[in-house]
Amino acid sequence: MQGQSMSHQEPASSSTSTTEADSFVVPVRCIKDEKRDLPFFQASEAYARIMSYIPALNAAVLNRKVSDPLPPSEPINKIIALLDTLDSWIALVPPKSDPQRFGNLAFRDYVLMFEEKATSIQEELLPKELHPAIKELTPYITQSMGHGTRIDYGSGHELAFVAWLCCLEIIGFLHQEDHAAVVLRVFVRYLELVRKLQKTYQLEPAGSHGVWGLDDYQFLPYLWGSSQLRDHPSLKPVSIMQPPLLGDFAPDYLYFRAIQWIHQTKRGPFHEHSPILFEISGVPHWTKVNSGMIKMYKAEVLNKFPVVQHLLFGSLLPWRPADSPEDVAPTPVQAPASAQTSSN
Repeated sequence: MQGQSMSHQEPASSSTSTTEADSFVVPVRCIKDEKRDLPFFQASEAYARIMSYIPALNAAVLNRKVSDPLPPSEPINKIIALLDTLDSWIALVPPKSDPQRFGNLAFRDYVLMFEEKATSIQEELLPKELHPAIKELTPYITQSMGHGTRIDYGSGHELAFVAWLCCLEIIGFLHQEDHAAVVLRVFVRYLELVRKLQKTYQLEPAGSHGVWGLDDYQFLPYLWGSSQLRDHPSLKPVSIMQPPLLGDFAPDYLYFRAIQWIHQTKRGPFHEHSPILFEISGVPHWTKVNSGMIKMYKAEVLNKFPVVQHLLFGSLLPWRPADSPEDVAPTPVQAPASAQTSSN
């Protein structure tokens, strides 16, 4: 598996996973020098796979609501059950009551519990023949909840969760037909969980640009959420400025739910604490918002050293040059034609 290009890789199967068990590795940090490693990352196979996967999910939720019926999927249900378990652990680690300046120290205990149990809960998630992959998958899922030492959370942790999902598809646990459910079921549940973590443990925004950032914590709800709304007959980008509409449409649209969450956690005029989102509300069409979000994601997440320096690389997200400047993922990850791997 390691050293193979996704451009030529066949979908993982039980026999493949078993015979290539020694191909899985514990992923490591490779982005250590901004000037040297960032350009390499943007031309890497790992970047190509990530920037094939994210647009593929974007296309899968085009004009689709969270409440739309989706085909039943046992892998999707099992991932949601795993997230439910992680949610239940919050009650086992209540916030510390003594005054704390930055974040609540109990979050460190929560992360430690997760790290100790990450292998066992993934053993419950995956069929036995895929268990050899757990050592490579684990760092992605444990990083996706936030940083236990710094007691913070940001778009880099969100990226770790997407990397985990992408790896689950590479090994054949998830499939192309799961794409819509990955966003509308799994990612929605993930957002509920991390928002609860942020509120419960008062997590600091990781790498926040303050008011000049898109959002203190998340990015992808706006990217995939704008795809959901692209051809909506009545909701426009400016609709987020009408509070009654937020309540009506937040359950079905990630973008509206993200704006609603900001109103629930911040005080003051929206244009003051969220000027970038306020400015975007003036864009006339969701199509332009969505294409802009993809460009912004490359520029503000994948092209930012403080964010991607913590991304890990192994056999599933390889630290090596992509096969071509426009390398796209094969089956099981099918990217739309617009998915390019060139950086901004």
